[in-house]
Order: sequence, then structure tokens, then C-alpha cells
Amino acid sequence: MSDDIAWLDATAQAELVRTGQVTPVELVEGAITRIEKLNPEINAVIHPLFDKARAQAAGELPDGPFRGVPFMVKDLFAPTAGDPIHNGMRVLRDARNVASDDVYVTARYRRAGFVFVGRTNTPELGLLPTTEPLAHGPTRNPWDTARSSGGSSGGSAAAVAAGMVPAAHASDGGGSIRIPASMCGLVGLKVSRGRITLGPDRDETGLSVNHVVARSVRDSAAILDVTQGPAPGDMVVAPAPARPFRDEVGADPGRLRVGLLAHDPGGTLHPDCEAAVRGAAELLESLGHHVEESHPPALDRPGENFTSFLARWSTTARLGLTFVGRMLGRDLTADDVEPYTWVMAEMANGVSGVDLAHALAASAAFTRGLAGWWAGGFDLLLTPTLGAVPPRIGELSPELDDEVAFRQALTALVPYTTHFNVSGQPAISLPLHWNDDGLPIGVQLVADYAREDVLLRAAAQLEEARSWAPRRPPVSA
Repeated sequence: MSDDIAWLDATAQAELVRTGQVTPVELVEGAITRIEKLNPEINAVIHPLFDKARAQAAGELPDGPFRGVPFMVKDLFAPTAGDPIHNGMRVLRDARNVASDDVYVTARYRRAGFVFVGRTNTPELGLLPTTEPLAHGPTRNPWDTARSSGGSSGGSAAAVAAGMVPAAHASDGGGSIRIPASMCGLVGLKVSRGRITLGPDRDETGLSVNHVVARSVRDSAAILDVTQGPAPGDMVVAPAPARPFRDEVGADPGRLRVGLLAHDPGGTLHPDCEAAVRGAAELLESLGHHVEESHPPALDRPGENFTSFLARWSTTARLGLTFVGRMLGRDLTADDVEPYTWVMAEMANGVSGVDLAHALAASAAFTRGLAGWWAGGFDLLLTPTLGAVPPRIGELSPELDDEVAFRQALTALVPYTTHFNVSGQPAISLPLHWNDDGLPIGVQLVADYAREDVLLRAAAQLEEARSWAPRRPPVSA
């Protein structure tokens, strides 16, 4: 199979299968060849599923819109029946943990016709914005292998950026789709809370959502069409779209009122990230939109916002250890996990039930504050995705050699993404800028709750105006 076919997006690859120009077996064998060639250098795929993929591709696949297209699943709380699942943890790796069933979202991928060729690397319990777990080693950025691919969906992002597969599952509890999308030059859409079910094992009231990292806006939209929607018992359900999300791609977005946040309210924004967001603002204006320096005032209280987020984030870490401990039939200790994971879990021990209730109340007040800005007449907020360029491998080590330096680097890197996990709003990172070192620098667009349609229309217009499709990283197919 030619390299030209390998770099097509999932929508185009599916069309080749549908018209008989290639077979699912050919697509899958091509993906396997690329994984075997590239993965030793970037370490994106930790559980190859080649034999199963070959058998599935040669068999009776569901007649879904992505029939025969190779795909990967992030190895974090997204089980696929009969396959290993380690959640980035040595203790689950050593126990050789295997999933008994699919969850709803992975079952929906299968029904869409995707063929799972592997599971991708992730930090322990998805807690860090870099993918360097002690269990499986670091995933390296295809644009510069000395640098991080981001996290926690760094394995998926590196695999797609390198051309192994056209799209891969990802999840986002604090930026974990948008961060690696920015670092790897991809489209990363964090959907609205309740847009895609988290059942049957998790509920939708928390910070995290599932979706994908992809090369094109139309793939992000079309894959959302096959995964969106509730399941019985879901506690949060986003309003149903007026029409398929794929139909928003290419639709006229109208003249949008866009607020621009081009500084870090709590620190110093890297010049490359400022250049990226101001360039995006100029591009939006050239397309006929109105852009003005404005943002929700609630974002000007980063310390207060981070305190309530941290109470919820640390509690999530403690719950993760409790969940894994029950799977293994014993309580986990500090020796079982990475130092950063233990610090976060121990922090939760200091969060009382009343403290958590206060954090949830603060999150609700913060969400209402953000919503008021959109209700005031804005359609989108434009920000950098990240506050700094992709860090070098080891700068955010989970071994926590220098906790003060670690926290400073973490705060500087991720000042823009967590807010919208708290509010539940949709946000998308787009690869509209590369710096002088050849590193992708993403920009983030945020819409009002449940308005993925507005995001996708604007994102597709930007993609058409400044296409990133021709770009290839140094490590690629």
C-alpha cells in the first residue's frame, strides 16, 4: 500500500474500502508494517493486537461508516475485550491484567467498523500532561524525539502524528486530548460533558470525557457521530445535535464574535504560544469574524480555580488507586505506584467530604461565571492550547526528583485546558502554527456548552484556510 494512502484520513480510507479500491486486510497490514517500523523509535503502542486485527479484517466486519479502517485505543479506562489493560501502572502490568469486556464507547468503535490494531501508551492513571510511565517508558514526539508527545493521550497522538493510523481513541480529564494534539500537530476535540457515554463503569458527572485525536476536522466530526449519545442510566446527557456533526464541516459558520485571551492570567506565556494564538486571531478576522480581546472574568482567578480543581483531581487519583486495589484484592501502597501518583492520592486524604462539597460548589459557581460570558454575546473563546512548547523528556518525570521545579513547569505548561473540564464545555485544539524549531503549537477554541456544531464549523473553515495536512514529522511513515 502506498504512502499516499497511509496519510489519508479515516474518512478517505473508509471510502476506498467502500468503493473496493482497497480491502480492510490491505489497510490493516499497512498499519502493522508502519507500527513495526516506527514504534521502536517513539514507543506509542504498548499492546500490539496484530493477530486479532488480521483475523477481524479478513472476517465479517460490521458495515459501519469506518469499515476496515485501522484504529488504536488508549490504554486507560477503555477496556477492549480480551486485551491487556494497564492504565499506565506497573502493578497491573505485572499482574497481566486483561479486560473481560468492551465498554460502551469501544463497542461503538467496533460497530462503526474500526479494526483495533493496538493499545497506546499513557501515564499512570492519566494524571500527567506527558506520557512517561515507569511501566512502559516514555512516548516520544515524532516532531522531535527528545521531547514529550503530551499526555495523557500521548501514545495515541504520537501514533496518529507518525502515520501509523489515521485516528485513535483519547480521553480528556484536564486537557488530555488537547495537550497531545497541540504537541503532535493534530486535531483534538474535547466534547461536552455527557456527549459520549462513559458507561457502564464510570459516570458522566466528573471531569473526563472520551473522544479521539485525528488528522482532520471531518474525522473528528464523523467519529463523534458514531460514538455520541447516552446509554441507559447516564446521569448527564448533552442535548442531541440538530443534525449529524459531519454536516457541520464545510457549513457556513456565519460571522462569529470571538474573544481572545492571549496572555496567561497567572504567569508568563511563551512567545511561540502567543505568536500562534495571535496568528489564529488574524486568520479569523481575515475570514470575516469579529475578534476582540475579551475573556470570562472567572479565568482571572487561576489560584482559586486551581485549588478547587486540585481537590477533585486528587480525589480522582485516590479513587483510581482504590479501584485498582479492589481489582487486585489488596490495598495499594507507595511501592506499587509512581511517586507523583502517591503524592496526589495522599493529598486526597486531606480532602474531607465537606472540602469536596465546597470544591464542587466552587466548580458550579465557576461554570456559571463562564456561561455568563457566552450568554453576553460571544460565540467562541480563542486561547493558546498550552502556555509553553513541548517539554523535553524527563522534565515532567513522574519520579518527582524536584517537586518545586515540577509544579512550576506543570503550571506554566497547562494554564488553559482544565477550566473547560470543570465547566463541561467543548473545546478543540487545532495545529495552526509551527515554531522555528519545527514544533507544532496548537491553539484552542472553546464554545458554549453542547455547541460542538459551532466549534466544528469554525475549525473546518480554519483548516481549509491554513491546511496542516501536507506537514509530516521527521519520524513518520
